[in-house]
Amino acid sequence: MRRMLTGGLLLLALFSFSSRGDELAVIVIANRTVQQSSLPLETLRAIFAMRQRTLPDGQAVHVFVLPDDHPVHEEFSKKILGVYPHQLRLAWDRAVFSGTGQAPNEVEDEAEMLESVASTPGSIGYIKQSSLNDQVRVLDIE
Repeated sequence: MRRMLTGGLLLLALFSFSSRGDELAVIVIANRTVQQSSLPLETLRAIFAMRQRTLPDGQAVHVFVLPDDHPVHEEFSKKILGVYPHQLRLAWDRAVFSGTGQAPNEVEDEAEMLESVASTPGSIGYIKQSSLNDQVRVLDIE
């Protein structure tokens, strides 16, 4: 009996963990005017570090991000870009304070992210996959 209970609890914990991971599956989104269907990871890193101001086709890019402490921003930074949120913030602050660049546009939540990306030509951002709607396109990462 004890073995069944332990096995059941273990199974429940595994399902709880996997559903949490699914909830935070983060995708990169773009305005429908963006021609690319995918971007190389290095290009994506350069765009979100604000080192690259155009898409590969030459179109000006407008970057939207969530607040540093937002769970989706943390997941995007760590799992997709491979950096911690504070490292991104340092790069943005350095560019702004040195006069060599600007910070991305910060939005409050995923609803505002979707609205901003959908209404701004050439824009890029990220959301949970479960928040996706048909007003934006998904960019695959190579």
